[in-house]
Amino acid sequence: MIRSSSLRIPILTVLILNLVTGFSQQDESLFRSSALTAPGSFTKGVEGPAVDKEGNLYAVNFNHEGTIGKITPKGEASVFVELPKGSVGNGIRFAKNGDMFIADYTGHNILKVDMKTRQVSVFSHESRMTQPNDIAITGRTTFFASDPDWKNGTGKLWYINKKGKSILLEDNMGTTNGVEVSPDNKNLYVNESAQRKIWKYDINRKGKISNKRLLISFPDFGMDGMRCDAQGNLYIARFGKAVVAIVSPEGKLIREVKLIGEKPTNVAFGGPDGKTVFVTMQDKGNIESFPTDIPGYEWTVKQKL
Repeated sequence: MIRSSSLRIPILTVLILNLVTGFSQQDESLFRSSALTAPGSFTKGVEGPAVDKEGNLYAVNFNHEGTIGKITPKGEASVFVELPKGSVGNGIRFAKNGDMFIADYTGHNILKVDMKTRQVSVFSHESRMTQPNDIAITGRTTFFASDPDWKNGTGKLWYINKKGKSILLEDNMGTTNGVEVSPDNKNLYVNESAQRKIWKYDINRKGKISNKRLLISFPDFGMDGMRCDAQGNLYIARFGKAVVAIVSPEGKLIREVKLIGEKPTNVAFGGPDGKTVFVTMQDKGNIESFPTDIPGYEWTVKQKL
């Protein structure tokens, strides 16, 4: 908005211009990233952001490896839980009942945390996994897990049922990393970091996948974690490019949100209206955040519980 005593534009004219151009003061503030926590507040292994029903933000490796950090809506940060010796977390997701689930890539586990007692237990163990990296949760509290083998540039995709049994869905993929389920629970998205591709599958109620097709590929840089908003758009951490890419369910690149750091590892939605995107940053060892125009899918589910 121009503020000058030498130039006066009628209010009606300004409103018409805003309507035509789609410009508003709210638009000005959207998609601008800022630091939420100080650089170095997390280790370089910062990952797996997730928000609970009360609006608390969690991420792995706060202060030192093997921890889960908690940041309250007031900005108070602390170690929420220490993982068992030898375990290091990656992706985090919350079930409908509030339990936290963590991909433990060094222990080949999916860990479960009782949020009231903070008791950590092993929900699923699979020795055939190279390293469970990221997890996606379905509306039936079953999971999909990516399993990259960075050394060989390959990866696997797993399904974990309600009893914690791991079922291998696909082998010999690229370096599987980000994984997400669509809001209607009918599609699964899996990205391959080094190959810079995102695959889309159909999924049924038993976790079986079919109709694999390429959603989108990128010519450069890598990919890490990703999450869906309430309309099914994917927010993808583009590692090394310093952006979060927003891609439609049809595979169209909608926009790229510029970040302060260069190496985003994962994203999550939260804030009072679900329209704040939290981004974990490897190179800065911290978390950034930016406002968006659509709430996150998982955030909207929590509000209905």
